[in-house]
Amino acid sequence: MGKLILVQCLAGHRGRVWGAGWHPKGNTLATCGEDKTIRVWAEDSNKRWVAKTVLSDGHSRTIRDVAWSPCGQYLASASFDATVAIWDKKSGEFECNATLEGHENEVKSVAWSTSGSTLATCSRDKSVWVWEVAQEDEYECAAVLNSHSQDVKKVEWHPHEDILASASYDNTIKLYKEDLADSDWSDFDTLISHESTVWSISFDSTGTRLASCSDDQTVKIWQEYKPGNEFGVNCPDKVPVWKCVCTLSGYHSRSVYDISWCKQSGLLATACGDDMIRIFKETNDSKPQELIFEMVASKHAHSQDVNTVEWNPAVPGLLVTTSDDGDVKLWQFEQDE
Repeated sequence: MGKLILVQCLAGHRGRVWGAGWHPKGNTLATCGEDKTIRVWAEDSNKRWVAKTVLSDGHSRTIRDVAWSPCGQYLASASFDATVAIWDKKSGEFECNATLEGHENEVKSVAWSTSGSTLATCSRDKSVWVWEVAQEDEYECAAVLNSHSQDVKKVEWHPHEDILASASYDNTIKLYKEDLADSDWSDFDTLISHESTVWSISFDSTGTRLASCSDDQTVKIWQEYKPGNEFGVNCPDKVPVWKCVCTLSGYHSRSVYDISWCKQSGLLATACGDDMIRIFKETNDSKPQELIFEMVASKHAHSQDVNTVEWNPAVPGLLVTTSDDGDVKLWQFEQDE
């Protein structure tokens, strides 16, 4: 078992805080929310996290999500004003150097591919867009994917391959890839098991597992099976298939809004509408086709819904949460000896 220790509460946003994203080096944090601003936080000389920059001129409505590029040079923000802003820090100060337009409604999520050459966005308009970084400060729409039948809540890239996952109000997860022969993007698998909205998704460090969380109060773990796999799972047309190999139920009493799979420790963290965060760990009894996770820590983290949880990519055990209560909190998970 373990425990969650509050490191610091970061105050400053007005209204709900919707999103948070760690810089790849783990030394900077971006947060966004209802107040239409992005706050960029970093540690001062006393090791206290402070707001170094407030970006307030990029969007006209709520900012729902933020994501750093793998190089750490760019920050993308997704807004209810139906646009995505790209912020560049080349000059030492953040400047909005590109605005991506095309979605008809609120943009809910934005994510960079591992290479940094591609960006994905999703929206209430039921679509997923793939954008290519054509050249500096120029982005071209490479695909508009209309595979979902309802509002798309989250996009997430595979950690090693150009495979994209999306989660939707239609209770499904879609997986997409590009056909290199004709440069067309299309979905190649639909993951069906949740009974209500899939709010968020997160790959593990290998990219062979995907965790999802839902309005149905469950977390599900999906396993990839490649053609010729040792378990005899059929892969039609020699395309990998994904199957649900674990369901975590009975832990959450309300909707599970976000999930983060730590790339270092393998721990899963969840953010819930019951104001709690929870940490899960795979047990030694786990088997490849029947994974077993146990809850190793839980914490009443906020006074209202927890919207985001994300592990720091560089500092073991450090995670951030955001909430409807307007606070951003940093937590340290410590494993009991």
